[in-house]
Amino acid sequence: MKITVRDVPPRAAWMLEQVGVHPLLAKLYAARGVKSKEQLDDGLGKLLLPIDLKGAMEAAELLALALLDHKRICIVADYDCDGATACAVGVRGLRLLGFQHVSYIVPDRVVDGYGLTAPIAQRVKDSGADVLITVDNGIASFEGVAKAKELGLKVLVTDHHLPALVDGVVKLPNADVIVNPNQPGCQFESKSIAGVGVMFYVLLALRAHLRSIGNFTAQNQPKLDNLLPLVALGTVADVVKLDANNRRLVSQGLKRIRAGVLPVGIASLFVAAGRKAPVATSFDFGFALGPRINAAGRLSDMTLGIECLLTDDPSRADELARTLDGINRQRRELEGGMREQAFVMAESLFAEDDDPPPAICVFDPEFHEGVVGIVASRLKDKLHRPSFVFARSGAVGKEAELKGSGRSIAGFHLRDALDLVAKRYPGVLLRFGGHAMAAGCTILEERFDEFEAALSQVASEWLDDEALTRTISTDGPVDPNYLRVDLIDMLDREVWGQGFAAPTFSEEVEVLSQRIVGQNHLSLKLKHQGNPIDGMWFGHTEQLPPRVKLAFRLDAAEWNGRRTIKFLVEGVEGI
Repeated sequence: MKITVRDVPPRAAWMLEQVGVHPLLAKLYAARGVKSKEQLDDGLGKLLLPIDLKGAMEAAELLALALLDHKRICIVADYDCDGATACAVGVRGLRLLGFQHVSYIVPDRVVDGYGLTAPIAQRVKDSGADVLITVDNGIASFEGVAKAKELGLKVLVTDHHLPALVDGVVKLPNADVIVNPNQPGCQFESKSIAGVGVMFYVLLALRAHLRSIGNFTAQNQPKLDNLLPLVALGTVADVVKLDANNRRLVSQGLKRIRAGVLPVGIASLFVAAGRKAPVATSFDFGFALGPRINAAGRLSDMTLGIECLLTDDPSRADELARTLDGINRQRRELEGGMREQAFVMAESLFAEDDDPPPAICVFDPEFHEGVVGIVASRLKDKLHRPSFVFARSGAVGKEAELKGSGRSIAGFHLRDALDLVAKRYPGVLLRFGGHAMAAGCTILEERFDEFEAALSQVASEWLDDEALTRTISTDGPVDPNYLRVDLIDMLDREVWGQGFAAPTFSEEVEVLSQRIVGQNHLSLKLKHQGNPIDGMWFGHTEQLPPRVKLAFRLDAAEWNGRRTIKFLVEGVEGI
């Protein structure tokens, strides 16, 4: 483990202080590339314009015609939190804008697989729909889109995933309209917008178009900003890069939640998770609400998650939130067993004193395909290697196939790596897709060893020793004067996440005492710059030396009605 300190451009930090930004925040923002107060303006007027998102205006025209002709809409969702929130935003938003008949279908992870397939297109047609809209999927659904068109459906694809490459050339499905910032020719600045954000932008474009043709005026148009809590939740839960536009979307969503303007389903999820909506943080989205919605898609039926986000009945919302919480508990138990088994299998791939191989692939016949992504993430975190975890497909007729989910480290673009494997070893990958840091694929079980060797070969070519060394970027030492509950609350109110890392500090401290609590956590008594402070290293039991350099976050935990400050250890140099 190597701990580094982010560079803080002094002039940028000074200029932020001069316009009233707290000195601590000024330093943190400057280290993350913020140079002016304008970049911190989270007002709705600062959002990127829908006109710049390729396909958005064409989508607005298609949907406006459908509205005028009283057409029926069916949304094909995805079974993760981004897909669920995108579906909820689509259903709620289209109804607000005047559509009378809006339904949705969400594929089953095991039975249907990912995205818009030909059978799903048939189900949409059989439902009586005239227009099919995909959310958070569809950019690689060639067969599904073709089938939908053959059945006479209008098809609008809204997605944010990278398009497929065929012989190095981008291939797009034959939809009527595609809205995706990552399609060729799109000038939209935020390439990292989540699927829920794309659907929200389509609604913004549609409302503007309906206003231009006289359906609404600026004074009486439906308010779409009440959808922002859903947009914020899906954006953070999908771990997309929080660029300036995404941070504004999340910030606006958080403001409404804290003010009590939120769907009752989100309010119920806060209660079920033991969190407080009036002091909501982006951390709540990523580690409390998001996992509860995701659990439905992993182990049960994502319809539960979507219905929780769509209902306006508080009692129904409470019931669904409790159900989702129960499923999430099952997910944690299942994940725990799979995680330990995956760790054992991964560690068997190398000798105790050797470094792990450049990429890790594990498979066990008992693994559950709904949890492979989480376990891959845990494996990547533990070994600091690109990691794939595979499970047998549960789909009928697909028993010979393995479904794998991968997570990556900086410097290794996982989807591009899969593309190279596909080129070098034709036929090994039946299907694949994803992003730089997360991707999925399907292979035949008999070719697992071949895939494992191929991915490791690519990793050995692309990753050097520096990339394979686990590094934590921090904000350096923390001034003891900043160890105050009010300042920690100030930090928590800001929007942090992927690409805009939450504050993590580092410095050498003295270890006064240490003991294991809860079987696998290390409780610490530390001396920081001469002052005693408590610490906790979750998930670790390694004993620390008397003096050690820590990377840590600040936490103001409440115990018996009193809030005390703790260091939450993120890493230890040399361990």
